[in-house]
Amino acid sequence: MDDSEFHRLKRLPPYVFAEVNAMKARARAAGQDVIDLGMGNPDLPTAPHIVAKLAEAAANPRAHGYSASRGIPGLRKAQAAYYQRRFNVDLDPESEIIVTLGSKEGLANLAQAITSPGDIVLVPNPSYPIHPYGFIIAGGSVRHIPVPGSTSLEEFLPALERAVRHTVPKPIALVLNYPSNPTAQVVDLDFYAAIVDFCKRQNIWILSDLAYAEIYFEGVPPPSVLQVPGARDIAVEFTSMSKTYSMAGWRIGFAAGNKTLIHALTRIKSYLDYGAFTPIQVAATAALNGPQDCIVEARNTYKERRDVMIEGLRTAGWDLPSPSASMFAWAPIPKPFAELGSLAFSKLMLTQANVAVSPGIGFGEHGDAHVRIALVENKHRIRQAIRNIRQVMADPSRAIDLYLRGVGDNITPLKARA
Repeated sequence: MDDSEFHRLKRLPPYVFAEVNAMKARARAAGQDVIDLGMGNPDLPTAPHIVAKLAEAAANPRAHGYSASRGIPGLRKAQAAYYQRRFNVDLDPESEIIVTLGSKEGLANLAQAITSPGDIVLVPNPSYPIHPYGFIIAGGSVRHIPVPGSTSLEEFLPALERAVRHTVPKPIALVLNYPSNPTAQVVDLDFYAAIVDFCKRQNIWILSDLAYAEIYFEGVPPPSVLQVPGARDIAVEFTSMSKTYSMAGWRIGFAAGNKTLIHALTRIKSYLDYGAFTPIQVAATAALNGPQDCIVEARNTYKERRDVMIEGLRTAGWDLPSPSASMFAWAPIPKPFAELGSLAFSKLMLTQANVAVSPGIGFGEHGDAHVRIALVENKHRIRQAIRNIRQVMADPSRAIDLYLRGVGDNITPLKARA
């Protein structure tokens, strides 16, 4: 017997990123220098004052017992202060905020709390995998709203209305994620206002993922859905320390907003965990309450990398839109390679250019014409990736032929062809 016998796992498709990751591991084991622009894993260091606070708190012998499942009071107050200064939204730390083990865990556990078998949730496609599969794991079903390119209210609202009109039973919730992972799409407050108005009339919960709120490069900072008057009647929002403070491995995030949803998440988490290690929560409090220079520095670093990436790829013959937020570029597959699809193209990039990217199909079928490129290598490494990609773009037919002849374990490495 294997795990395919288990009911919940039967509902999960093969994890397509695993194929690229396995090839990446084999290439590295063979001594190849793979430039990894696939996984969105921040490479910037956590600010020293945050690490120092962690060490200080961990040195206290009394800090090593069970913590608080919903988060220590000081951290919930610090998150409320963040919402007030950043979005001018006043939240009650006791009833409208809970600390989660990253936004991913929070959304998945809220799905467990509110989803009955057969319930339907609306999710944009492409989207970050936990957005649909958190509800599928919980026993629900998903109706996808296609958003492969840009998101505008004129496109999204009619698609949302059609989805609600033609879905039986009526959807219980809508997931939003702007700035988006993987597409880097952004929306304004008018977008949220229209969606809140529609979902209120339809009695549909809104679950907003705002993990990339502080990674933006131009224009107005990304808004929060909770800025819309009355949004807290139906909306909850997830944020994360992972990208904002380069604390991905620390696993600290938050849910904020509607009291009913926060209470539901609090109840289910009380059965599942005792909260993050207390010193981590103390350090996260120091991050939110302390100097914010590290956020500005990270934002500037990602912007510089973005500019090098976009300009370099354009000169190499790969024209892609410049993201205005997030740490990703959502890149249409170049026309000479379009028929391959995103998984095969990602494998070609790895085997022919030693560059790892994420196949768009991993974020939903409407992402298959794109790949996601993460800004998680320094500018020197990005320039090297561009030089490698330029070789591939110079002769697409040869690159495709070499890839097809080498599919499997017998791959011709880039360094042997250069």
